[in-house]
Amino acid sequence: MSSPISTNLVPSQHGNTSKENRHLSNFKASFWGDVFLSSPSQMEMDAGTQHEYEELKQEVRRILVANMDKSSQKLHIIDAVQRLGVAYHFEKEIEEALQIIYHHHCNHIEIDGDDLYTTAVRFRLLREHGFDVHCATFNKFKDENGNFKESLIGDVKGMLELYEATDFQLHGENILEEVLSFTTFHLKLAETTVDYPLYTQIANALKRPLRKSLPRLIARSYISIYEGYGTQDENLMKFAKLDFKILQHLHKKEINKIIRWWKDLDVAINFPFIRDRFVECYFWKLGVYFESHYAIVRNFATKVICLISILDDIYDVYGPFEELKSLQKQFKGHIKHISTFTSNH
Repeated sequence: MSSPISTNLVPSQHGNTSKENRHLSNFKASFWGDVFLSSPSQMEMDAGTQHEYEELKQEVRRILVANMDKSSQKLHIIDAVQRLGVAYHFEKEIEEALQIIYHHHCNHIEIDGDDLYTTAVRFRLLREHGFDVHCATFNKFKDENGNFKESLIGDVKGMLELYEATDFQLHGENILEEVLSFTTFHLKLAETTVDYPLYTQIANALKRPLRKSLPRLIARSYISIYEGYGTQDENLMKFAKLDFKILQHLHKKEINKIIRWWKDLDVAINFPFIRDRFVECYFWKLGVYFESHYAIVRNFATKVICLISILDDIYDVYGPFEELKSLQKQFKGHIKHISTFTSNH
């Protein structure tokens, strides 16, 4: 049943305002149409798939907690787990592993990992997880003249990781500004000479570094990249693919329900002047909370943003000034009432 919503929200002091006095904007129709309205394909896990999923998860957990001869191996696994979008299953294990790596790093008992690639990955992961690591660790890659060594240019993977590390710089860390300039220049040159999947990884990083991208987009891209290198851990690869499909199905079901809620409001009829951007609103929250246990948050927050977008367009596009003043007055009255209610309860 459609909700009885009226577009004449607040009558003006002079009666109904003519359409000529309203500033209508010809927003484009939603790019998505009804593509998400059809029932999503069923992918409910049967007992066999559920068992495989849990087994693979435990295998990945065993890798993360296992003792390794080189801490660089553990760093590379953690990095892959994060890029593949499954780190939310292993937050405790990752934190404990990084605690050990940080302890070794601070006490200079690291027996490996002085190469460019590992140094950059370690710096990025530790900073990302809140550990206090100093950027002076990159001074060892400079020559006696204070310039970055020319020999670094041939280590394209290392240069790529060094570039990603610069997104975690703090104010006043000039060396990371130098790193950014140095790596950006040489990665743009290398992009035209390397093959897939390194080419794709460089192109993605130059367009949108890890810290400036969305976890789901990173995972979608990196699944193919990780597999393309041919050195992947098979259990991690299988788990990442299965987890991605399961989450993707969940997200499709959620957006399907939100679209039906949106259509039940008869927004297109009651508010023909607004932007129809419910899919974008959902994607916005998906960028913040993609994990399955945040389903309620995603659903609620998306609906709130959708309703706020209606108000935004009423203020920016449709409402005459006098009506908006009246609407604003009513809002303030409700806010005052809510404040009084909450203080008494």
